[in-house]
Amino acid sequence: MKGMQYSQCCANRPCRYIQRGVTLLEVLTVMGIVAILTALAVPSYQYVTNANRIAGEANGLLGDLEFARSEAIKEGQPVSVCVAGPALNCLAANNNWQNGWIVFSDVNGDGVYDAGADTVLRTQPAFTGSDTFIATPITLASVTFNRGGFATVPPSTVITLQAVPEVTSYTRCLTVGQAGLVAVQAWDGGLCR
Repeated sequence: MKGMQYSQCCANRPCRYIQRGVTLLEVLTVMGIVAILTALAVPSYQYVTNANRIAGEANGLLGDLEFARSEAIKEGQPVSVCVAGPALNCLAANNNWQNGWIVFSDVNGDGVYDAGADTVLRTQPAFTGSDTFIATPITLASVTFNRGGFATVPPSTVITLQAVPEVTSYTRCLTVGQAGLVAVQAWDGGLCR
């Protein structure tokens, strides 16, 4: 018989066969264990990937705002970050930062990109997913830092990043103070903390 080998026979006990391979019961047991571990791991994996995506998006704008502030101080002239339009222009009165943004040296400090006078320093394309990045107040389409590093924004400026569908544990708030300080905070049921 193939697959089996004869073992040595002893006088006082019967001959036994050495088996190779696995039984159906062993295969089903392993498949059951793998299914249980997969069922436990998939929600955890989804949380990690969503949380990392949200953190990356929030940190992208945070980094560009800090870059704009440092460039304004270093160059001694205003630098602005604005919601991007399709042709490298600023969208006036548009608070949908998920459309992408432009960081540019803003010679006249008006928060609007002037192709002849201003220089684009960085660009961020629109988000590929369905996440929203909405500013409060709703008219915040740009943030301008003056040569002292101070931001020309209304008090209590917050840009809120939410996953769609909304999950409170993923929501992040990016706060911009008039002193030029920018921070990412967690969302706690209606409040940034």
